[in-house]
Amino acid sequence: MISNEIHIDARDLEPPEPLEKVMQALPLLRPGQSIRLLLPREPFPLYPILVARGYGHETQMQADGSYVILIRKADASPKATPTQ
Repeated sequence: MISNEIHIDARDLEPPEPLEKVMQALPLLRPGQSIRLLLPREPFPLYPILVARGYGHETQMQADGSYVILIRKADASPKATPTQ
């Protein structure tokens, strides 16, 4: 059975490692799956790359100031919106 999420905890990684890990995980996504990316800061450079490759995202800031970004194929992510 395939998990619904691929988890990437990049809170202790320095740029560009989080971006590289996401780029490696994108081709692994199966229908209905998402990537859950954990970061200490918001990944603004990642968003246009995702859009250009047909992916959407949902960004949630956590109480501790860290971020959770859910990444899915754009057609599977009706709530994917740009972050201000």
